[in-house]
Amino acid sequence: MKFIHMADMHFDAPFVTLAGKGNLATERRLEQRNVMKQIVEYIKQNNIPYLFIAGDLYEQEYIKKATIEYINNLFKEIPNTKIFITPGNHDPILKKSYYNNFNWNKNVYIFNSEIQKYEFEECDIYGFGFTDFYCNNSKIEEIKIENKNKLNILIMHGDLN
Repeated sequence: MKFIHMADMHFDAPFVTLAGKGNLATERRLEQRNVMKQIVEYIKQNNIPYLFIAGDLYEQEYIKKATIEYINNLFKEIPNTKIFITPGNHDPILKKSYYNNFNWNKNVYIFNSEIQKYEFEECDIYGFGFTDFYCNNSKIEEIKIENKNKLNILIMHGDLN
């Protein structure tokens, strides 16, 4: 099975540590867009069927609609790739978030606060998304693998203690 896994892009982050250093923050944001475009080009060239984005695709406080449109337009270039996004602590799935209030391309699947499962011939994909800037209970212990003879993938954002 072929897939691309990525996380922590933090689109539209203010990059405060780069403030006062010329145009470095702006350059960094342009680099992010370029990297995302390169990932999509790689997916196209290699017929990658799955893209997993495990949290913090963007910065909720700073994200611009134009950036979301840019990302979604890239996703439209890979219509045969299933894109799974698990919102993280910097881009939780809030009522006002673009995860809820944007018309994402039909190949984009966004996980919410409940453990969800998508079934495909070659694998089952499970996921969970943050609904706040801090996660108290991921409910990961509630996951029930139904078919242990199949490849099972869990996509989520966080760290293990």
